[in-house]
Amino acid sequence: MKGINVGRVVGGGLLAGLVITIGEAVLNTVVIGADWERAMATLGITQSAGEMIFYVVGAFVIGIVGVCLYAAMRPRMGPGPATAVEVGVVLWLLAWAWPTGAIAFWGVLAGRAILIGLVWGLVEVCLAMLAGAWLYREDAAA
Repeated sequence: MKGINVGRVVGGGLLAGLVITIGEAVLNTVVIGADWERAMATLGITQSAGEMIFYVVGAFVIGIVGVCLYAAMRPRMGPGPATAVEVGVVLWLLAWAWPTGAIAFWGVLAGRAILIGLVWGLVEVCLAMLAGAWLYREDAAA
């Protein structure tokens, strides 16, 4: 059995994180930006640069963790797009669906924005995992 190629996990994870970062930027500024602005005003929250850095770093961490999961699942599930999408669905459940459920209970974000965010996130993270898996290759010497 070949070992996990850590360099490729990081490289693929960074690519996946970039896909997530771009997707989230478009979603939260262009697609549902007005909804977020209303929600933040209702809660009396002003977003800071530090918060934005936290989200960007988090996207790259999710990307790296996702490609690491992909590398770990390859021996059992097989390499390729199906496994990458399965990892994307797992990440979506943990990092999108679960937290979005909590936001829904606050009642400050329109149901339409929540639904758009959930669907967008599912597509986004699956595309991110496809990109990261595309870069990933096993170690030749393990």
